Order: sequence, then C-alpha cells, then structure tokens
Amino acid sequence: MSQKYGKLVLIIGPSGVGKSVILNTLRTDYPELHFPKSATTRARREGEGDDLYHFVSEEEFDLLIEDNKVLEWAVVHGGARYGTLVQEIIPQIENGQVVVREVDVQGFDSIRSHPFFRGENAPYTLQSIFILPESREQLIRHITERAPIGDAELKRRIASMERELSYADECDKQIENREGRLADTINEVLAILRS
Repeated sequence: MSQKYGKLVLIIGPSGVGKSVILNTLRTDYPELHFPKSATTRARREGEGDDLYHFVSEEEFDLLIEDNKVLEWAVVHGGARYGTLVQEIIPQIENGQVVVREVDVQGFDSIRSHPFFRGENAPYTLQSIFILPESREQLIRHITERAPIGDAELKRRIASMERELSYADECDKQIENREGRLADTINEVLAILRS
C-alpha cells in the first residue's frame, strides 16, 4: 500500500463525555484534518448551511444505499436517516488526509466490518479512539445537568451509556476526558491522529 495514504479515525464514546467539544476544537484549530459531512433526510433547520450535512430526500437516500455510496447509516431521532458517505471519506484518505468521524457504536460496528477497512488486506487504514469519562457518576451528572429529565429517561440513558462503555476495549485507543483537563484530552487525541 502506498505510504502517502491517510486514514480514517473514528471517535466513539457515550453521550455527555465531551466528544462534541473535542471535535469542534479540532475542526476549528486543525484545518488540515478532514471532517466528513453526513447525508441526512431530516429537514434543514432555519439558518442552517451546508457545512455539516448533505440534505437529501428519502428517495435520494435510498439510491445512495442502493449504489453502495454509504459506509454506514442509521435511523436516528424521529425517524430521519443519517449516513456516512463514501465520497466524503475515501478520496480524502487517498489524498493523504486524516479523516475524523464521530460515530455511535452501531456506526463503529458497520464501518469496521466494511471491506474497505476489514482484514489484513484492507485497502485503507482505520483507527478508533474511545473517549472515556473519569467515572460513571461524572457522566450521569453531565447528562442530568444538560436539561431536566425524568426517571424513566434517565434509566434509558444509563442503560445506553453502559452499552456504549462496553465498546471501549474494542477500540484501538482509550482516552479519559478528565474534568477541567480538556486541553490534555485534545493533545492525546492529536497525538493519535498524527501517529
């Protein structure tokens, strides 16, 4: 394989662990990194541009799947579909760029089992970073501080958090996002991106 190739790095972690803050900082401060846009069938929100999403119809999304133009996709909140587009990942890797993508555990399973990245003879390099909380208590505090939620919803979120945390050991690297140490976390992520 040509050494000029870049790689795809997946960022995974439970809700409330700080992935968005890490990614927004990287997006702002490191323009050499590529952050792929998702395809989505959800309606464009007022004032929303084209910087994060390719807005497509249900029919267009069906065609993308049919034509093998998505690496993975899922139905999210309220039934809208979101997908990771091949065109947003593979050409950039081939141009030597590091592509950084946040995914949930379902997306992680789909992408790592894709022929582009699976097995010794896979044409492209995939790395995964799991962002860990300092403690489960910290994560629960972050979830409940965001907005008031009922007991049933909190139980659902904790169950989801436990399921997500079970994936930490399946990732190449684990980084603990310690309270008040965001810069350290970002530096650890950067070191992996540049390795």
